[in-house]
Amino acid sequence: MKFKRFLSIPILAVFMLLGFVYYITVFIFIEDWIGLQSYFGSLNAMIFTFLAALSIFSFSVCVLTDPGQVPASYVPDVEENGISDEEIKRNSVQSKLCDKCSTHKPPRAHHCRVCRRCVLRMDHHCVWVNNCVGYWNYKAFFMLVLYATIGSIHSTVIIITCAFRKDWDFSGHTPVKVTSGFMMAALSLTLGTLLGWHIYLIIHNMTTIEYYEGIRAAWMARKSGQNYRHPFNLGACKNITLVLGPNMLKWLCPTAVSHLKDGLTFPVLRDN
Repeated sequence: MKFKRFLSIPILAVFMLLGFVYYITVFIFIEDWIGLQSYFGSLNAMIFTFLAALSIFSFSVCVLTDPGQVPASYVPDVEENGISDEEIKRNSVQSKLCDKCSTHKPPRAHHCRVCRRCVLRMDHHCVWVNNCVGYWNYKAFFMLVLYATIGSIHSTVIIITCAFRKDWDFSGHTPVKVTSGFMMAALSLTLGTLLGWHIYLIIHNMTTIEYYEGIRAAWMARKSGQNYRHPFNLGACKNITLVLGPNMLKWLCPTAVSHLKDGLTFPVLRDN
């Protein structure tokens, strides 16, 4: 059933883009630059192939992994782990009732109108993976963006180097190469911006939804003469390990999520 998610026009478009980028990088620009038979040509082709394989693997994991569904038996803890009512109200970490599902949803869970269910620690619904990005597949999504960005930058550098070494003119097939160069530069910029955005979110232990909710919460707090702090921000180092895991050797593996728990409760920053 999960493999049916691949039967989507955006996902097919992603695979076509990956195939096109791989073809022009390896069989056109590396071949034109130094040749695939040379040592450095083979080395660059192997590095780019490795990055492309990691991107496809991370992409597949992100598509096939359920982001996290609220258990039907979920009942909010009345005690809220010992947090005072005032702190709960100020930081908005209490469980809420979903208007669409008519059931309780844990902190950081949100209802997805596309999936028609509540998703644990929902970041956003991504049409390019035909899935929500949530608690269980966020790391795979981040790894996908990371590997795709590195691969795009690598391809762009190869294209620029090829252009300077070969002293392109605008005859023959060169306009196609120039167009491909601009396309890869734009793709690198787009993916790089997305990567920077999610690095910021990870460092602050936020989701995209929580970021925009935080803007409104901060405005409301200033209006009432109070200060707002994101309740789940435990410091950069702790925030990174909560998403990528405590073992640095497993940070780059999209399937290394043994550090994740149930996605129903999260540590919060408490006032002393």
